[in-house]
Amino acid sequence: MDNKNQAPRIGVPYRTREEEVASGTNKIEKYLAAVRRAGGHPVPISLAASPDDLAGLASSLDGVVLTGSPADVEPSRYGALRHIKCAETDDDRERIDFALLEDCFTARKPVLAICYGIQSLNVFLSGTLIQDVPEEIGTKVVHSNDKEGAPDAYHAVVIETESRIGGIAGAQEMIVNSSHHQAILMPGRNLGVTARAPDGVIEAVEWTGDENWVVGVQWHPERMMESDPLTQSLFGSLVKEAAMRKAPAAL
Repeated sequence: MDNKNQAPRIGVPYRTREEEVASGTNKIEKYLAAVRRAGGHPVPISLAASPDDLAGLASSLDGVVLTGSPADVEPSRYGALRHIKCAETDDDRERIDFALLEDCFTARKPVLAICYGIQSLNVFLSGTLIQDVPEEIGTKVVHSNDKEGAPDAYHAVVIETESRIGGIAGAQEMIVNSSHHQAILMPGRNLGVTARAPDGVIEAVEWTGDENWVVGVQWHPERMMESDPLTQSLFGSLVKEAAMRKAPAAL
């Protein structure tokens, strides 16, 4: 089979191990659908995958979407004590994310990191996190509605025009949805800040270490309207980059 005629394979890890067991792909379907609409082939990744199984699967992928999650990254990973407002962690999700990122940076595969995903990406690259934005910043910007299942909050972001996200957005300021209580504090190695909320909270980053396409956003493009041009362009750019770096056909 000619691999060039196949859609790029985009790995999408489950949000948490508990959700994977309880609801299958229900909680990650919006991510899978966004990849499909962009012309990619989404590949759900089990958080129970063994290291060997994950290595084999990762080698077959052309790119990765790091999903959001109700979990928080373990604070000890970035040298911090646990804040009282820090949510439960998910060791399996952290293990899978870090293994996927290692593969993507080694093989120069594109990554779109969303919400929890941007935080995971940042910690992987030795950055640190704000463990609770309302308490640690005292902001008036609403970054998350408190109740589980509540509609997303919305706020403006100011975008660096000379950046990948700036080129994708085609605007200097946009309104995005928001559902997070943690955020990047100190950006990780070779991560450039490309968007901020009005209170200074980092809303987007991109990899500057080489030409590889690695973009992280703190908002949830997969939950924005299907017709939203930024959502289409983000996932479309990921799939386009993945198509250019397609994995070799299996023997």
